[in-house]
Amino acid sequence: MDKIDKIIINMLQENARATISEISSKVSLSMPAISERVKKLEASGIIDKYAAIINPKYMNKNIEALIMIRFDNIKDEDGFREYAKTEIEIQECVVMTGIFNYCIKVITENTETLEALVAKIKEKGANKLDVSLVLSTVVHKPTLKLA
Repeated sequence: MDKIDKIIINMLQENARATISEISSKVSLSMPAISERVKKLEASGIIDKYAAIINPKYMNKNIEALIMIRFDNIKDEDGFREYAKTEIEIQECVVMTGIFNYCIKVITENTETLEALVAKIKEKGANKLDVSLVLSTVVHKPTLKLA
């Protein structure tokens, strides 16, 4: 990957609808050359997908929370992982070291729906949960900027 590929990636992360023409004028390469580079970046998996970023507030999703979860029984984790993959309010689920096994980011409508989600997680065998409401976000970078 060279400097031009990085510029292309940064431009597409900033605006996935950037045209080949716009990218071409930025990097001073022909449109066919840019098109070929984009196709290679897609085929190699470097560009995984294109997506719209939705503001949750406009979808009546007013509560964001981070939930730390611990399972003492490893057998319960498989059921939880499958649940996490299908639960639409779970935005992210990471496995971690330390006292807790998992951290999930949840965006939901209100405290009642959050409480229902916590109850479902407990039903999956979670032994300890720590729920923290997000008051504000200082930095959110859904993109991976390349130098």
